[in-house]
Amino acid sequence: MLVMLCKYSMWKVFFTCLSFWVLGQQRSATKVTFPLVWTNTCCSHPLYRESELISENHLGVRNAAQRKLLDELGIPAEDVPVDQFVPLSRMLYKAPSDGKWGEHELDYLLFIVRDVNVHPNPDEVAEAKYVNRDQLKELLRKADAGEDGLKLSPWFRLVVDNFLFKWWDHVEKGTLKEVSDMETIHKL
Repeated sequence: MLVMLCKYSMWKVFFTCLSFWVLGQQRSATKVTFPLVWTNTCCSHPLYRESELISENHLGVRNAAQRKLLDELGIPAEDVPVDQFVPLSRMLYKAPSDGKWGEHELDYLLFIVRDVNVHPNPDEVAEAKYVNRDQLKELLRKADAGEDGLKLSPWFRLVVDNFLFKWWDHVEKGTLKEVSDMETIHKL
């Protein structure tokens, strides 16, 4: 059995509205890797285009995030200005998906706080919803117990277990930029 685990660059967005609820999504059933699992707001790869290859201030990954939020969740660029994305950290991880495919990625973790209207693209997203802390903890409990067939993406679980609740505290305090550490690559 061959499992494809190619290492590549990726980014992940965690989105919260002004009332501090985090937006998550259930990936579409048509996704090659991790179909129908619940995960962070949006994630993808920078494309090989000039605007997404800019390394200065992580502008390329922020441009890619803005593009993909439109593609997946119908959020127009003007609602998510690239200067509002906060690059918080990087993590290196790998995970098999279905015995044939998997991921081996260096992920740039971005956070943005905005109120927006969401219009999910059904080819990308089965469902999207905002959750508060208690609801997220309940989702984690259900996933751990295997209730309702609920599954979480491995990268989402790593971010939740290692970073998200701490970041959430800083979002509420207005001090999110203070915890940004783009020098360290967390090997999880």
